[in-house]
Amino acid sequence: MNKQGKLIIFAAPSGSGKTSIVKFLLNQNLSLSFSVSATTRPKRPDEKEGIDYFFLSVKQFQEKIVSDDFIEWEEVYKDNYYGTLKSDVDKLLEKGQNVIFDVDVLGALNIKKIYGNQALTLFVKAPSVEELVERLKIRGTENEEVLMRRVEKANYELSFEKDFDFTIINNNLEVAQREAKQLVLNFIN
Repeated sequence: MNKQGKLIIFAAPSGSGKTSIVKFLLNQNLSLSFSVSATTRPKRPDEKEGIDYFFLSVKQFQEKIVSDDFIEWEEVYKDNYYGTLKSDVDKLLEKGQNVIFDVDVLGALNIKKIYGNQALTLFVKAPSVEELVERLKIRGTENEEVLMRRVEKANYELSFEKDFDFTIINNNLEVAQREAKQLVLNFIN
């Protein structure tokens, strides 16, 4: 019988280090397959189509919503959508692969609702909102208005921390990576 894969779902306020932790785990020989999200946000210079995201127009994204192609999706900001395509995830799970997600907080909880005990939710957070703001400023990818929206959203997202299986406080990236790796190993073994 073909073993069903498991889902490992990371969510966090922007700037918490979630993507750095996920990239670390993908390089740890844990047999994890990355779930590539779809988005309508502009592609950053270092990002690749189909590797980092599937970049869609707002119209394409909305058509996929109507045809129920997403496990989860959200309009994070006006005309700025993110979502997980069902077909991609199902293909990986049917092969018995474990799928790792880097999604927003509500998306993570929606995936958990669908897959139940087959899914592990991990909430990553900075030690404080002040530290989060500093990290976002250092990243330098957002103007002041976008930065303030991200901070507002972070405060909202922190209210869902209690709904996750585990929280990783990213005070030191190496420590957070080791903690994440141990939680993932415990779950998939």
